[in-house]
Amino acid sequence: MSRRLIHRRQSILLVIAAVAGLASLLFPVTNSPSAALLCPALRWIALAALIVYGCLRRTLTAWIFIAMFLGAEIGHDIPNLARHLQVLALIFLRLIKTIIAPLLFGTLVVGIAGHPNLRQVGRLGLRSVIYFEIVTTVAIFLGLGAINLSKAGVGLQPAAGASASEMQLPGKLSAEDTILHIFPENIAKAVADGAVLQVVVFSLIFAIALAMLSEPKRRPMLTFCESLSETMFKFTNIVMYTAPFGVGAAVAYTVGTTGVAVLASLAKLLLTFYAALIVFIVAVLLPVAAMFRIPLRMFTKAVAEPFTIAFATTSSEAALPRAMEAMETIGVPRHIVAFVIPTGYSFNMDGGSLYLSVASIFVAQVAGIHLSLGQQLMIMLTLMFTSKGIAGVSRGSLVVLMATAASIGLPSGPLFLLLGVDPLLDMGRTAVNVLGNCLAAAVMAKWEGHFHPRTPSRVVADALP
Repeated sequence: MSRRLIHRRQSILLVIAAVAGLASLLFPVTNSPSAALLCPALRWIALAALIVYGCLRRTLTAWIFIAMFLGAEIGHDIPNLARHLQVLALIFLRLIKTIIAPLLFGTLVVGIAGHPNLRQVGRLGLRSVIYFEIVTTVAIFLGLGAINLSKAGVGLQPAAGASASEMQLPGKLSAEDTILHIFPENIAKAVADGAVLQVVVFSLIFAIALAMLSEPKRRPMLTFCESLSETMFKFTNIVMYTAPFGVGAAVAYTVGTTGVAVLASLAKLLLTFYAALIVFIVAVLLPVAAMFRIPLRMFTKAVAEPFTIAFATTSSEAALPRAMEAMETIGVPRHIVAFVIPTGYSFNMDGGSLYLSVASIFVAQVAGIHLSLGQQLMIMLTLMFTSKGIAGVSRGSLVVLMATAASIGLPSGPLFLLLGVDPLLDMGRTAVNVLGNCLAAAVMAKWEGHFHPRTPSRVVADALP
């Protein structure tokens, strides 16, 4: 079959899927008695067309998108089944988590201990922190402007009878806990707990110590770490074949358990948050990419898959290995990828920072508390520092949000409204976190003068289409 004929069939299938999907949305408006049967049938016709399209397209990214739509439909039509599909998503996440620690260790050690000039590594770290702080601060203030403009919390009431016993909210995260969380007391425990930042700190110190050894003693360990990193990239390639199943199951579970009832009262908040994310991408990340002359078409193609995985699974960790591979394929050196992206998972939480600013003011609006401009600026200043403690802490956004709310005397009741749609909010903030960190790696490579499109290692080159 010729390539031109395949493309034509793919286009026809996409048109069929789009027409059937739009028709399923229009029929409920007519209140026709047949809509109850016709609408699901149209949605399944659209999904069938997408599945055939995926068989012709044969790319992992296409199948991940198809799995998202299929999972959403299963969650909507068969919620009882969808609630039992979480196990597939958890299997995928567990397999991904086994990759992270050895991959970070291998790539960081090779990138630093094998680097001829450790001063350049220090300069990279300083530039990265400056970039992270500027971009996350812009995200925080953008969220502040969005929620003040939409006033999404005005008029809403916390769930009746909500109490702390109904929802186990995490405890307050002190400044001492945040600092201590950076440093590992036991590397095995850090690996088991999935503490990415602790693994990074251990790997950095280990790499510096290794760099201080003589060449005969350093070389065997470098060779081992090079082999380890290549093996883990190949491991990632194998695990990613299960991504459509994990992604589809995660979306099905979210839709099946959340339902649509809670969305009606919180639709304004969802629209505010996602509109702010889109503005952040278009008005902040896009100009940054243009300023540093990042090839947008190449970057967009590379980041599509990790972005989609992060959106569907609401897990930055799930997208980490693929994001590292993607950036290396477009010309970002491995030592920059290995340092910037994992570090950014703790210090460059663009989506998380924007969410915290929106959520903080939303809580005040629901509680009927008027905050002056000075008080709002104080909240933003607090978030600039406390948001850096999100990564690696279970439900870290809620921890920081509770700490910020308590520090200015806001009630905790409105948090229960947020928890109702938190999975949907988490999709957007996690995806933007991953997108921002991928861009940060490309920006640092450009800033250091090391962004050179080249042929990556064979294992990494095989990872992406």
